[in-house]
Amino acid sequence: MSAPLLYSNVTPMRGEAAAQWFITTFAVNGWSGAWRGPIDEAPHYHLNSHKVLGIFEGEADLQFGGPGGQVLRVRAGDVVVIAAGLAHAMIAASDPFEAIGATPGGLRPDLHYGGGAPAPAPLRPRADPVLGPGRGFVA
Repeated sequence: MSAPLLYSNVTPMRGEAAAQWFITTFAVNGWSGAWRGPIDEAPHYHLNSHKVLGIFEGEADLQFGGPGGQVLRVRAGDVVVIAAGLAHAMIAASDPFEAIGATPGGLRPDLHYGGGAPAPAPLRPRADPVLGPGRGFVA
């Protein structure tokens, strides 16, 4: 996957209700180890794991693929699935802006700075973090 997978307006909830919905939905589908907060402004990537972000407050412009890469505007209610090795960074955001992040199996993602790199084939998730088994990211 050389581009992120964006699910727009997955939930009409906002704030803490949306945060809890993302945590629960991701966990039911095997994406756990949830953390919350903003997104690093420096381009970075993870080689050992995919990552999902559920936006529960505000909006932001996220860049994928390193400097000069694709920019997506994400808003509260959106979900972004990022494949291992795909660089990502927050280049602008509202105040406040917060997201819930998780990984398949709750794996602690390693951290590398730069424009991204081909990842060794990480363990294939058993389910898409939003749609569940056999659909979306894992289909």
